[in-house]
Amino acid sequence: MDETSGTPSIDEPGLPGFSAAPARPAPAYRVLARKYRPKDFDDLIGQGAMVRTLANAFEAGRIPQAWMLTGVRGVGKTTTARILARGLNYALADEPNAGPTIRLPRLGLHCAAIMESRHIDVLEMDAASHTGIDDVRQIIDGIRYSPVSARYKVYIVDEVHMLSEKAFNAFLKTLEEPPPHAKFVFATTEIRKVPVTILSRCQRFDLRRVEAGALIAHLQKICDAEAVSAEAEALAAIARAAEGSVRDSLSLLDQAIAHGAGHVTAETVRDMLGLADRARVVDLFEAAMRGDVPATFAELRAQHESGADPAVVLSDLAEFTHLVTRLKLAPESARVDTSLSEVERVRGGDFADRLSVRALSRAWQILLKAIPEVQTATRPLAAAEMALVRLIYAADLPTPDEALRQIREGAGPTPPARGPAPLPSIAPVAQAAPVMPGPAPAAAMRAAPASVAAAPALARSLPDRPQAAIASAEAAPVRPVPAMPRPTLVQPAPVPEPEPVTPASAKPASAKPASAKPASTKAESGPRLRRFEDVVALADERRDIGLKMALEREVHLVRFEDGRIEFRLAPGGRPTLANDLGNALNLWTGRRWVVALSQETGEATLETRAKAAVESRHQGAASHPLVQAVLKSFPGAQIVDVRDKAPDPPEFGEAPPPDSDDPDLQAPDL
Repeated sequence: MDETSGTPSIDEPGLPGFSAAPARPAPAYRVLARKYRPKDFDDLIGQGAMVRTLANAFEAGRIPQAWMLTGVRGVGKTTTARILARGLNYALADEPNAGPTIRLPRLGLHCAAIMESRHIDVLEMDAASHTGIDDVRQIIDGIRYSPVSARYKVYIVDEVHMLSEKAFNAFLKTLEEPPPHAKFVFATTEIRKVPVTILSRCQRFDLRRVEAGALIAHLQKICDAEAVSAEAEALAAIARAAEGSVRDSLSLLDQAIAHGAGHVTAETVRDMLGLADRARVVDLFEAAMRGDVPATFAELRAQHESGADPAVVLSDLAEFTHLVTRLKLAPESARVDTSLSEVERVRGGDFADRLSVRALSRAWQILLKAIPEVQTATRPLAAAEMALVRLIYAADLPTPDEALRQIREGAGPTPPARGPAPLPSIAPVAQAAPVMPGPAPAAAMRAAPASVAAAPALARSLPDRPQAAIASAEAAPVRPVPAMPRPTLVQPAPVPEPEPVTPASAKPASAKPASAKPASTKAESGPRLRRFEDVVALADERRDIGLKMALEREVHLVRFEDGRIEFRLAPGGRPTLANDLGNALNLWTGRRWVVALSQETGEATLETRAKAAVESRHQGAASHPLVQAVLKSFPGAQIVDVRDKAPDPPEFGEAPPPDSDDPDLQAPDL
């Protein structure tokens, strides 16, 4: 009975007309990112290097006055700061004098208050909202006083890069020589914005992105604890979307559980995130690499109608292009990725065997540039389609140096291929016969190699439309012409003209005109290699830098003849150099070359002779009176290079030097 009011108290059971005390309301739902927040260092995933360093420092008593934690969002910077504060002040009721430790088997006297951010000696400050010097002065004024109940006063400053310049300057002296009872823990996502004067006073730890395998295992453990069924492919999609952030992955998992009513499937995750099916992304990649424009457009529109964002589709396409490149160049590192589906692993390896690195690199560059264009376009689907058109028609264009070399060699564009070309023809670069301007004779078309019809899909021309001529001129790649003999195009027989009457001093009638020489004589005979230096120059021209350097450094020439080379291999040289050189010469010249190793001493290597020549030129230049006068007038000057003066061009009508290799510079027959 309430003595003041005379009314029955609700705490007195059994009174008529009064019900029992109402039950306490159910606790508010806590999101997974907060519910499963790590409580100790054992709960941190993916940060083994930092935990090992802290463990050794705590055991050795080498505890610094400040730490700087940096990393992307959601990797555990603030959580690690609180665990550090808990380890610094860890104490048990039966062991109150235990020192700092990172082994926290059970809650200590201060653990619960520290993890809930309500401990009086552990102060957390958000630098994003407290950026001024006055906020830092409060910390400086309070740091002089000893902690109330804990062992250390710990100041946790989150997003420290947001502090103003004056605030950072006010921190410097206190941060360098703080009282023994004070520790600082800073956290930031923008480490470059923190002054170096602050960084030099802290121990820096870069928290890494959590790898996909560890993140998937962590999500599966949480699903088991929450009694939620989740597909492995769905968890892999969430881990990829989180990009190594644990908090982002838990937020996405929380959303996926609500979206799927307790069942997390790959389809619900794709619908939730606006992603495309990974298998359909692979189908889109295959259609684009095959050059099938209608199939590419149909697949893109189908994914768009199913809810996929065009920009996300291109991002997935770029990611798969990167995966194929990894499978081609570093297959072992790519195959151990647990976030890959079986479709990506199997079909990606197939594409890696059939696509060239140049095609993959160009595709990556085009997609990387197209993604921001699609994101900012008013019509994203149309922008994505145009990006795929660029991918199909421009990904296999030659490099500038190859195009210039082809222009010098007189090659024309590759004839367009009609219809989608088979995918296996993408990997080898198809070599087409040179196309002469104007209508090609029927015999020349029959002489063209069959690989032209199966040209790479990335080099196909546009279909027959009014703009086809312009598009074909822009998109058709200029193929490098092989050094083997070119096929002779059959030209119509010239119509004989009446022979003009010539004076007696003219050329004798028996002499043949210069134009009667076959135009393909030089091409049919291949490059003329008169000496070993010509072989090195040919390797340089063919861009085989490894073979060129080996010929200069590892070859002691014994004998050189047309079609045969003998040399002694330098110590430590490439064992397969003779075989490699023979195969290269057979391919480049179109003739069989015999390259053999010899036990004779042979000549010095080209590199050794070049160095000796340079040294001799320098010594000769240094002995010149004018050079000696210059060196004497400018103390400390050195001879860097000695160059020969270029010869004067021949006068009009004067014959060129006899050793000229250019047939156009040869003296005409008179």
